[in-house]
Amino acid sequence: MPEPQPILRVVIVDDEPLGRLTLRSLLSADSGVVIVGECANGAEAIAAVRKQKPDILFLDVQMPGMTGFDVIDVLSKEELPIVVFVTAFDQYALKAFDANAVDYLLKPFDDERFESALERAKERARGVSLASMQEQITSAMQMVGNGIDREAKRITIRSEGRVQLVSVDDITWVESADQYVQIHTAESVYLMRESMASLERDLDPDCFMRIHRSAIVAIGQIQLMESLPGGGARVQIDSETWLPVSRSRVAGVRARLK
Repeated sequence: MPEPQPILRVVIVDDEPLGRLTLRSLLSADSGVVIVGECANGAEAIAAVRKQKPDILFLDVQMPGMTGFDVIDVLSKEELPIVVFVTAFDQYALKAFDANAVDYLLKPFDDERFESALERAKERARGVSLASMQEQITSAMQMVGNGIDREAKRITIRSEGRVQLVSVDDITWVESADQYVQIHTAESVYLMRESMASLERDLDPDCFMRIHRSAIVAIGQIQLMESLPGGGARVQIDSETWLPVSRSRVAGVRARLK
């Protein structure tokens, strides 16, 4: 009878509580790992790695103050565990593998994609040879999809055995919610497992615009734009909804409203 595999120690790093909850839930289903730390920023991550000495580190890329790459730069080769980067932004993929990450989870990922990344990390932690990094990048990118039917101009949202169809024309704005987005219409709000970056690519740029890291808006729904101290701005969607416009996007939004 083969000897049982040792239980591997894992630290989770994500500045979003929902992100940590998602990883915690998925990791808890695997008896081969144990979570020894949860961190909300880079400084906590460095401290946890040095104290807990985990085998695997699930590391968010974009965090306030210190990015995931900054964490990697601070830790020495001897301190660094196996790293799986987790982010909603696919432009960091190549840099992640340059940093010797074993995998790269692009939010929103499904359970199968997570299990693949975890298994790859466990194999690396146990010294098993892996496929090439180029194959990992291809695999990661191919696992990402969305529910937009461009021809029918509708979004298909599948959740808990239900299928909801939302007309793109009904969307007033979209906000990020970690691995999910909240799609707002005049009548309701829908939760969809999708990344803002992916949804932005698939929505018609003539009708929708990213105005902030956390918000996409239907241009035709903007009623008013108001400048704010410091160079930022905000737009009004309805009588109760104001959305922030980041400083770098103010000029672009103003140009679209002329």
